[in-house]
Amino acid sequence: MTQIFEIHPETPQLRLVRQAARMIRSGALVVYPTDTTYALGCGLGEKDALDRIRQLRNLDARHNFTLACRDLSDIGVYAKVEKTAYRLLKAFTPGPYTFVLRATSEVPRRLQHAKKKTIGIRVPDHAITRALLEELGEPLMTASLLLPGEDIPMTDAADIAEAIGKQVDLVIDGGACGMEPSTVVDLSSGVPEVLRAGCGDVSVFGEES
Repeated sequence: MTQIFEIHPETPQLRLVRQAARMIRSGALVVYPTDTTYALGCGLGEKDALDRIRQLRNLDARHNFTLACRDLSDIGVYAKVEKTAYRLLKAFTPGPYTFVLRATSEVPRRLQHAKKKTIGIRVPDHAITRALLEELGEPLMTASLLLPGEDIPMTDAADIAEAIGKQVDLVIDGGACGMEPSTVVDLSSGVPEVLRAGCGDVSVFGEES
């Protein structure tokens, strides 16, 4: 049975955060709030949970997944960061951006882009997410919660639980989230390229490609 944890969006209850982290370590698929939209998340090495995300979102093998990280030190473990990229990451994380970087060997191959060997990196600016990542001690494999056939994501945890509760193990209710996803910027070539204009300001990176 799917569980629902009501966690305060500014002062998360540590007891509930720890319970959520334990579930994730045990292979759970969770819905959690971010500084943009609600997202789906699972442990980095949990292939079964990853397959459940693919099925729930109707994603093909070419979909680029993202790691939600605590901070810059986490990013350096899982992505190759050059000087230009480091300056941008330092300036715009945490925040509503996903940066595409070349993956290190710490990233499971099934999460990397098949040809480019890249991975998306997020550092969400949300107290619940930060607390959860701190408790886990490693990134969450994550994907935005946008269901097949829908143009905008659901913003209310109760609606999410009603719609997909049987397909996930835990819904973390952190209050209303936004409807606009993160802005995606590819830094893998050394020159910033905006792949998706979202919640984060794109003007600092030039025009969207």
